[in-house]
Amino acid sequence: MDKKIINDIKKLCGEDKVFESVKLSEYTSFKTGGPADCLVRPVTIEELKSITEYVRKNNIPYYVIGNGTNMLAADEGFRGVIIALKDMSGEISFSDTKDDDTVCVTAYAGCTLARLSAEASAKGLAGTEFASGIPGSIGGAVVMNAGAYGGEIKDILEYADVLDESGNILRLKNEDLGFGYRKSIIQEKNYIVLMVSFLLKRGDEKTIKAEMRELNERRREKQPLEYPSAGSTFKRPEGLFAGKLIEDSGLKGYRVGDAQVSEKHCGFVVNRGKATSSDIYKLISDVIGIVYEKTGVQLDPEIKLLGFDE
Repeated sequence: MDKKIINDIKKLCGEDKVFESVKLSEYTSFKTGGPADCLVRPVTIEELKSITEYVRKNNIPYYVIGNGTNMLAADEGFRGVIIALKDMSGEISFSDTKDDDTVCVTAYAGCTLARLSAEASAKGLAGTEFASGIPGSIGGAVVMNAGAYGGEIKDILEYADVLDESGNILRLKNEDLGFGYRKSIIQEKNYIVLMVSFLLKRGDEKTIKAEMRELNERRREKQPLEYPSAGSTFKRPEGLFAGKLIEDSGLKGYRVGDAQVSEKHCGFVVNRGKATSSDIYKLISDVIGIVYEKTGVQLDPEIKLLGFDE
């Protein structure tokens, strides 16, 4: 990448927030992925606006990531600018509403779901229990309408402030976000989530924390948390379960190099240590093909694919 571009971006947000030739394996939960020409970690909304305006104006390829927990980055890396929002976390704020039983909780996109759940439960606020073990950021969770154990982000979200492609900040209410299963309008419009407001109910702190512990124990028992992964690899087909379809197709433990269909939960693809992104991508492709051949059901990846021809 042209040094002028790097220097221009450094002027926009400071040299300490801009990194050259960064391995994306350091920014993804799969622990794979080649180098990005430039990776920038803005802290403020103003910095983010300046960076996105610059790359768009100069037709520089860019990609926005949160915690990198739901993506697979190609071994070839990314020829352009990766904008990582993990430092846009700030403080979580709590404020009363007109309803005595409900509290408004606002947090920046880079804040993790684990932190949100921990701080909310410490104040005796219920609603985020399902999300306490999801490793991603709030921004990514809103984009994908993340969910687990019967709960989804759409169930607790009041509104989200987003940055559109023209540099405008829009406030979108829950009903404006087009939430569906692992999708939202944010994907279609290429918006960037900035800040999110949740409505949580007052409850009993001990009861809330007990439920969080129970859900996290279930997660530890059933999911292969000992290996790098991106969580559930495939979307759930309507009325079916991806993991069962994969297991019934004889693919439990199926491997391509060090990429493997988890023996603990077939809905997860894991990196047993030395897998490349190409290994993981081929395994995912193999699984989709074999499951379709054996069951007639088309599986779709739940994870984002960066640098692959989808």
